[in-house]
Amino acid sequence: MAPLTIGFLMDPLETVRVDHDSTFALMLEAQKRGHQVRYFEQGWLRFNGTCAEARMRHVTVRRELGRHFDILDEAPRPVSSLDVLFMRKDPPVDAEFLHATQLVELCGTGRPPVFINEPAGIRDANEKLFSLRYPDLMPDTRVTSELPVLLDFIARNAAGTILKPVDGFAGKGILFLSATDRNARSAVDMLTRGGREAVMAQAYIPESRQGDKRILLVDGEPVGGVLRVPSDDDHRGNMAAGGVPRKAVLTPRDLEICERLKPELVKRGLRLVGIDVLGSYLTEVNVTSPTGLVEANHLDDVCVEAKVLDVAERLVAERAAR
Repeated sequence: MAPLTIGFLMDPLETVRVDHDSTFALMLEAQKRGHQVRYFEQGWLRFNGTCAEARMRHVTVRRELGRHFDILDEAPRPVSSLDVLFMRKDPPVDAEFLHATQLVELCGTGRPPVFINEPAGIRDANEKLFSLRYPDLMPDTRVTSELPVLLDFIARNAAGTILKPVDGFAGKGILFLSATDRNARSAVDMLTRGGREAVMAQAYIPESRQGDKRILLVDGEPVGGVLRVPSDDDHRGNMAAGGVPRKAVLTPRDLEICERLKPELVKRGLRLVGIDVLGSYLTEVNVTSPTGLVEANHLDDVCVEAKVLDVAERLVAERAAR
């Protein structure tokens, strides 16, 4: 394949952890294949009167702490100048992020790039709420801002309840409450901002002490996974919250969950997804910038980013043939 121009809408390149960051691994793989790598930040995106453009940096990257990239040039370029655009801005999915997903689609007379993931798919697939389409795969769950409903749910779960902000990420704001916790009313009032914002409440899964699985799906197919084990003094397995990565063994139930999700993910152009599984239950479907690629590579002896770039190249070739 002829070299492609591959863009990454992402957080500042200066801040990436070269030994952990999934977006950086994708950039390295794109460069390894001879593609030109451009990167830009959300705040550099704009509409110029006819189409979306951004101040883009053409960069070379290397896994070398402290000098992990060089800027070859920097100039405003239309989004349509890219063959592929990876939407890899980290959460939160706030109003500015949603505006960015709309702007990148405005290519005027130019051809939009192949998106990974599709902006419309990202907008439609809230990482907490998308899994509600599969209630039989999930633990008992409620989503509401009503304090009496949440307090009743907490009181009825003898093993405990997990509360999550609907737009939360990286384990932030997640609370465990027992059925008799005297902090329950105060915690619910705080998380819902006095009953003004909905939260997700899920029955606690005791197997979570053994860790939760981040399973990476490329084109709907599982390609690697990480078991994220919480520390002794925390209930969260998120690596950003101190969880320790361990090798994950995919069970028949895990594969069943993946198979159920695949048609909807592919239909919505969600090509790179990280689902979270606790015990035998689906808890989240992460589509904005799912992490875990580097850890899955090390633990499973795979190269997830190569599989993602294979898909990107295939989609570009299919579009060119039409």
